[in-house]
Amino acid sequence: MVKSYLRYEPAAAFGVIASQDSNITYDSSGRFLLSPALEKVGVWHVRQGVCTRTLTPTPSSRGPSLAVTSLASSPKSLVASGYADGSVRIWELDTATCETTLNGHKGSVTALRYNKFGSVLASGSKDNDIILWDVVAEAGLFRLRGHRGQVTDLVFLSSDKKLVSSSKDKFLRVWDLETQHCMQIVGGHHSEIWSIDIDPEERYLVTGSADPELRFYSVSKHDFLDGPAAPASNGNGIADNRVASAQKSWEILKQFGEIKRQNKDRVATLRFSTSGDLLACQIAGKTVEIYRVLDEAKSKKKAKRRVHRKKEKKSVKKKEDEMIEIEVLTHDAAEIDTTPSVTVSDVFKLLQPPLKASKKITSISFCPVNPRGHLATLALSLNSNSLEIYTIEENATEQKQDTNKKNDIATRQTLAIDLTGHRSDIRSLTLSSDNSLLLSTSHNAIKIWNPSTCSCLRTIDSGYGLCSMFVPNVPSNRYALVGTKGGTIEIIDVGNGACIETVEAHGGSIHTIAALPDGSGFVTGSADHDVKFWEYQSTQKPGQDSKQLTVSNARTMKMNDDALKVTISPDAKYIAIALLDCTVKVFFVDSLKFFLSLYGHKLPVLCMDVSSDGDLIVTGSADKNLKIWGLDFGDCHKSIFAHSDSVMDVKFVRNSHYIFSVGKDRLVKYWDADKFELLLTLEGHHAEVWCLAVSNRGDFILTGSHDRSIRRWDRTEEPFFIEEEKEKRLEEMFEADLDGALESRYAPKEELPEEGVVALAGKKTEETLTATDLIIDALDLAEVESKRISEHEEEQRRGKIAVFQPNILMLGLSPSDYVLRTLSNVRTSDLEQTLLTLPFSDASKLLSYLKGWSSYPDKIELICRIATILLQTHYYQLITTPSARPLLSVLKDSLHARVKECKDTIGFNLAAMEHVKQLMAMKSDAPFRDAKTKLLEIRTKLAKRVEPRSETREEKKRKKKQKKASDGHVWS
Repeated sequence: MVKSYLRYEPAAAFGVIASQDSNITYDSSGRFLLSPALEKVGVWHVRQGVCTRTLTPTPSSRGPSLAVTSLASSPKSLVASGYADGSVRIWELDTATCETTLNGHKGSVTALRYNKFGSVLASGSKDNDIILWDVVAEAGLFRLRGHRGQVTDLVFLSSDKKLVSSSKDKFLRVWDLETQHCMQIVGGHHSEIWSIDIDPEERYLVTGSADPELRFYSVSKHDFLDGPAAPASNGNGIADNRVASAQKSWEILKQFGEIKRQNKDRVATLRFSTSGDLLACQIAGKTVEIYRVLDEAKSKKKAKRRVHRKKEKKSVKKKEDEMIEIEVLTHDAAEIDTTPSVTVSDVFKLLQPPLKASKKITSISFCPVNPRGHLATLALSLNSNSLEIYTIEENATEQKQDTNKKNDIATRQTLAIDLTGHRSDIRSLTLSSDNSLLLSTSHNAIKIWNPSTCSCLRTIDSGYGLCSMFVPNVPSNRYALVGTKGGTIEIIDVGNGACIETVEAHGGSIHTIAALPDGSGFVTGSADHDVKFWEYQSTQKPGQDSKQLTVSNARTMKMNDDALKVTISPDAKYIAIALLDCTVKVFFVDSLKFFLSLYGHKLPVLCMDVSSDGDLIVTGSADKNLKIWGLDFGDCHKSIFAHSDSVMDVKFVRNSHYIFSVGKDRLVKYWDADKFELLLTLEGHHAEVWCLAVSNRGDFILTGSHDRSIRRWDRTEEPFFIEEEKEKRLEEMFEADLDGALESRYAPKEELPEEGVVALAGKKTEETLTATDLIIDALDLAEVESKRISEHEEEQRRGKIAVFQPNILMLGLSPSDYVLRTLSNVRTSDLEQTLLTLPFSDASKLLSYLKGWSSYPDKIELICRIATILLQTHYYQLITTPSARPLLSVLKDSLHARVKECKDTIGFNLAAMEHVKQLMAMKSDAPFRDAKTKLLEIRTKLAKRVEPRSETREEKKRKKKQKKASDGHVWS
């Protein structure tokens, strides 16, 4: 009988606050901060500092989970997230549901930007293409091709009629979205452009690169209907004057000036604040330079002051040396007398000091709502898996005078989100004896987790923990031990969340720690060639109420090389020690006499484990192999090429011969050590997997990785068979390359013209191919059913009485309705690519159904889209096919009439809704909505009335004083 196994499925991933592959962004209300967490998006409440919800894509049937690479929030409650496979998902933030998935890019999405109204989304990618998406229709509009490098940023211009894109090819391109062509190419950068942004009033566009200066461009307000693409303005200037002036008249971006940056590192992100008063320049390091943006009046005033100072300097210079500089000064005076022109330094002023974070910054985002009394709120994501939020305040004049340095602004950290994740990669995981607690170590902290709820219970500062364990046979899992890189053993009080003692144990890093089965002590192995046996003791120090755990060294074994891993058999008979010389030495525990030497690995053994019955020992090595040995004679049962990189950890499931292994290839693998077969491959981690922990019952496992995440995999009740899994893996290998990349890899690349080209937005995916197959099957089934119906009707005419048995696959629908149902099930974003792959014979069949479907008012939009796509695709074949002409003429009349009816209905409904809105406003509390403005008006009127009264009172007092004075004078 074929043996079945129970499947393990991903259950939870926790410990990630902000991953480094994507940017962060606020939602439109400013209450929530959206942060990428590998394949998820965390929605953090800014005031509470709590992750309120998570945007998680549905797990794909095959392939690894793909990381979020870009985020953008719309003016409404929608959020767009781009992924490493080129897909874009649009989420409803209030319900945390995915509205649609848009497939078009072949590389990871690097830039996303909504237009002003949130109706159009632009996406840029590593495949050098830009795609415009209709958010309302959930479909692609068109693809813009022209860049010869990765698209790094996008900005909408001129009431969303134009788009500016930056790329690693060192050029800016201005695209006209109405005519779908490139209007202008801007050169001049000496290195890759990493970020661009435009102020809210669309006066200036700023670009940041690895160049030592920021470049600013003024945006012309002219809207042109059409025009040729301007060549790259690279400063050669070898052209006719008339041509140059004509080109300048078409330019949207004009060079405004440059500002030298303080930091020499490249620019990572440029963003204007919502009000447009500030410009933040994030450097690829720990600093953010902040610039003040002056409005038109202030910048002109500043320019006048600058010119005035220049004039004064010139006059002083003239007095000093009048005879030499007569001609130059007269020329300068002529220049000065003219109206001063505003320069970059007049508009943009660098504010001191720059904002400095504790770690390297990966992304920044301005809050769309400015708090009272502050210039802005800025959120930072750091490469240490944390978020920080700062408020930018203007310094008071008193503070400026007190300090020697002139500080224009003061930055104050208001929130830091860092407790729910490690700052660096997770090096060890340990479960308590009852599986209720999980301990994880990293380079500077220990965290205690609840593995069922995935919540962080304790965070304890520590050294660089390389290995750890809970002390067995202690009530409520009170103590834990951590072996550090510095050679110390830290004794952790889990309940109090503190390190109670640090024991200097070894002269080198402690690589491994293993508990003795009887619970009396533990064994450590170190880089100082020592393997030490330790015993538990309880001591009461003076001044303490209760006894505390301490450890003492009982025995020491000297080895010939570094001890990398120590494992003890469950019966406490053998101890196995993996050394740096690629061998595993097995000794008797009681006498420490040598028993066996297991050799065969070509590189050092990094991990090993002994089965519960003590029969097998499995070793994993840096040579990518797993070896299964018999512990009785030391014979190698099987050597398996397990991972495509070093095997980092391996564990047996208790009371079985099933093995879990993890490696640097990001995979978790499940093996049968009796049959030497691979059972499952679990994909999910985005970086090297360092450690593994298996529960006592084997119902779940936990893995820790370099991507700072801890993942839990639960055993389900779903059985599977080895042969089925092998077939699945083969199918995945065949389906991995849908577009025939293996064939097209050596094909010559398409040369793009300088002015760029327009192409279709979508791309062929597994879903579109499946949908095409379903439509073809539905058309064939409907054709067969139509023939059966006509034959039955013919028999009825002849007088034969027979009961018609409809096909059960038709679901009780007519052939026409069945085909329409299949088309309606196709996702809106995939419809174009699905219909493109239909052959002409099936497309003509589909066109024949459209006339009947046009009578359905709720399907008229879908029918028009189908008709448009099929006519555009098969235009030449249709006009040369005589049988198609009557069908096209019928469709022309019927579709136009139906669309007009639909348009009239929508217009009537909109007018009715507007009327209902007005009626409701009249009946509701509308008169009280402007209460605030009315109250202010009343207050101003009262103030005006009070002012003359106060004046009359003062006048009366003055008159009385004058009268008294005059009376006194008379008496005198």
